[in-house]
Amino acid sequence: MGSYLVRRVLYTIPTVFFISIIVFIIIQLPPGSWVDNYVAQLAREGQAVSEQYLEALKARYGLDQPLHVRYWRWVRGWIRLDFGRSFMWNQPVLDLVWERFAATVIISLASMFFIYAVSIPIAVYGATHQYSLGDNIATFFGFAGLAVPNFMLALILMYIFYTRFGIVPGGLVSPAYQNQPWSFAKFVDVLNHLWVPMIVIGMGGTASTIRVLRATVLDELGKDYVDVARAKGLPEKVVIYKHVLRVAINPLISRIVWELPQVISGSTIVAQVLSLPILGALLLSSLQSQDMYLAGTIILFQSVLVVIGGLISDILLALADPRIRYD
Repeated sequence: MGSYLVRRVLYTIPTVFFISIIVFIIIQLPPGSWVDNYVAQLAREGQAVSEQYLEALKARYGLDQPLHVRYWRWVRGWIRLDFGRSFMWNQPVLDLVWERFAATVIISLASMFFIYAVSIPIAVYGATHQYSLGDNIATFFGFAGLAVPNFMLALILMYIFYTRFGIVPGGLVSPAYQNQPWSFAKFVDVLNHLWVPMIVIGMGGTASTIRVLRATVLDELGKDYVDVARAKGLPEKVVIYKHVLRVAINPLISRIVWELPQVISGSTIVAQVLSLPILGALLLSSLQSQDMYLAGTIILFQSVLVVIGGLISDILLALADPRIRYD
């Protein structure tokens, strides 16, 4: 297992390198550049732009260099944790990403906790009480969770929380605590604002997880080892949660590889609706303005999360299922 982990970690280096090449090429595909967008914006405002000023802007941001030169400058800065400078914000890319990293991690972990805490009990109940009233209700809400757009659910929950509890769920903290140091009151305020994004972002994953786990548990319940365990007189809870669920949970562990980056890419619209300071909203604005270093860094960060998620899922699979051995 140890040698496998070392090999997987070493494999990530060339993997991330080739991903970075693909990412950098893709973000260069749209015609024009940030300078062209900036000049067009000035023209709409009635401001004339001289050719000398345009060339100076391109030289300042290195846009007058060939593609491979710009890529090499970007990669060379990684050693110094320098991912370039954002054209739109005129700040180092790392500072912009780091400002939103904590909020992204908090919402990501809360959403994953919500997905597994809600979906596992419901899926197990639905599989062990197939076609019962509770199973039919869970199936209905599962399909509803997949069908209802997240942004619509966000608007509904915002209305409910404001009218019933007096909480304005926009952002992660209230304006009164925005620039205040951390305290117990600010922590409680964050928890009050966390409910809505946690439920909204986690709802789609919860609905799909219920469907997948319910089908897997049903499949395992029909196998011979379950009949043998029951014939030995084991309690039904032990049969379900110690034997059946331990095998049926494998697909859920494999989904971790997609759950980590999903919060960045899959919650962009929700982040806009709820004014969440996470990387998804920043990625959207950087793509719209063709801020190549900022967009490339966030997409590369997503790719690294996919690689890390794959490694974590492989480790957890080996720990959860004794039949899986990587040696």
